[in-house]
Amino acid sequence: MLIDISTWWAALILPEKVYWIIAIPSTVLLIIQIVMTLGGGDADELDGDFDGDMEAEDMDGGAGWQFFTYKNLLGFFTLFGWTGLGFLKMGLGLLIAVFFSVIAGLIMMAIMAALFYYISKLYQSGTMVIENAIGHTGEVYLKIPPDREGHGKIQVEIQGTLRTMDAITDDEKELPTGSIAQVLEIVNNQILLVTQMLY
Repeated sequence: MLIDISTWWAALILPEKVYWIIAIPSTVLLIIQIVMTLGGGDADELDGDFDGDMEAEDMDGGAGWQFFTYKNLLGFFTLFGWTGLGFLKMGLGLLIAVFFSVIAGLIMMAIMAALFYYISKLYQSGTMVIENAIGHTGEVYLKIPPDREGHGKIQVEIQGTLRTMDAITDDEKELPTGSIAQVLEIVNNQILLVTQMLY
């Protein structure tokens, strides 16, 4: 087997060897990166890698479009390598093979940039922004003491998901379990200030 591989390698011309050296490692690394990203194991790297330090930017809720990133370059070299090999096998000249493999690589970079941009948007949209609860109504899950004397809990829909959140009230009367309350504001970035809805 090793003899067959060495014989095959020795029979290749230099440009083919260069393309093989580029294509194989790039393909393996790209597959690993895509599997890790789609599997969620690369979520942190996705944020940071995708927009060239997106992690800090993503904390503000922003997501940017970046063309030159690690994943995109892997995509470039992967398609560059395989396209170049294909054109050389077709018997076309080296200059034509290089030209079209560069074009194919750039197209792949654009596709990768778009792919990871929209994946980052999905991650971002799945992150709860507690401020989105303001103005919504929900059902009191655990009674809420009056005049901010203690915490209770309220079930309220935030970004399409029903969540149970800590809540306080400025109302003079206790909000009993099962009553309906409206979220007025967010206290300490995590507690809902609510008032009972009277019908």
